[in-house]
Amino acid sequence: MDRKTKRLLLLVASCSVAGVILGGTASWAESNMCLQAEEVTSDCLTQNPMQKTIAGMSTGLLAGAGAAFGVAWNVRHED
Repeated sequence: MDRKTKRLLLLVASCSVAGVILGGTASWAESNMCLQAEEVTSDCLTQNPMQKTIAGMSTGLLAGAGAAFGVAWNVRHED
């Protein structure tokens, strides 16, 4: 594996991990805010907080990987 490929994989991995952390944290915080609201909706009560957190983490994973590939593609075409 050449140096550029290793750097690309490191970029994708680090952006994906950051996306998973941010997406999961944001979804978890949103679930908590929903349950602590003055008027709790039925939609809030029927959602499983763990499923919502996992959905946020997977969205963050895709967003982070997409951002990394976008940056790598942009840098490659600027050269």
